[in-house]
Amino acid sequence: MTKSSIFFLFTTLIISLTQCTSVQSNQNFISQTCKQTPYYKLCVNFLKSDPRSVNADTTKLALIMVDVIKARTTMSLNFIHQQIGKNPGLKKQLKSCAGAYSVVLSDVIPSAIEALTKGAPKFAQTDTNDAANEATGCEEDFHGKSPMTQLNNMVHHSSLIASAIIQLLL
Repeated sequence: MTKSSIFFLFTTLIISLTQCTSVQSNQNFISQTCKQTPYYKLCVNFLKSDPRSVNADTTKLALIMVDVIKARTTMSLNFIHQQIGKNPGLKKQLKSCAGAYSVVLSDVIPSAIEALTKGAPKFAQTDTNDAANEATGCEEDFHGKSPMTQLNNMVHHSSLIASAIIQLLL
């Protein structure tokens, strides 16, 4: 082997080890952050499954969780629209939930993103708590007969995780 080959291999090895250390370090950061939320395992699953979390700071982790809320709310709203025609006895409750989730998507999520990107986490925390409350309200509207308990719980839980992460910014 030539000196340049050895140098190239050594440099490549150092770069690889540095990247591995960085990824491992951020995995620990995610774990430590999630330990401060009410749903540790769910938090870790959400954050580690998003490639943006690899080099994320607390604000970026909060933004990822706001995106999770958005995805879960969208999923819930799509389910509601499918169910309205299938469950005429639950139409009133489903429409109420649709209205609440539409507000989360059109107002709450954009407001939380704006607050986080502009450095106003307290407002973002209020928004994520509002999303959690809307999910709880939707579930309560069914008086124990909800066809969407799992969806409501996912919106609620992801909102509380986001709120807890945002709390770390205050």
